[in-house]
Amino acid sequence: MGRDLGSTGLKTVGVGSFGEGEAGAGAERLFRVAPGHNAAFVLEQATVLMGCAQKLTLQAGIEQDGTSAWAAHYLVGMAKALVEDLAHGITDGSHAPQHPAPAFG
Repeated sequence: MGRDLGSTGLKTVGVGSFGEGEAGAGAERLFRVAPGHNAAFVLEQATVLMGCAQKLTLQAGIEQDGTSAWAAHYLVGMAKALVEDLAHGITDGSHAPQHPAPAFG
């Protein structure tokens, strides 16, 4: 059986980000994951976003729909930011919310 993430105390730390800033790829990101959200909830939301993106990419491929492709791109960026934020909390050993310096990339 899988590990119950709700009992780990792992929460978002606020470093995951997505959406290019006004100055482009090297600028501070437009959106950031808020610190303090429970890991189980965050992974559930990332799964929902990825499911929507999967449907949109299928639609984009079949209908050659650029709008659906861009929508999927942004949804995947959001899901990626959520998972990266949790991974950061795991790798740095921090389970408490913090307010780090802006992340780039």
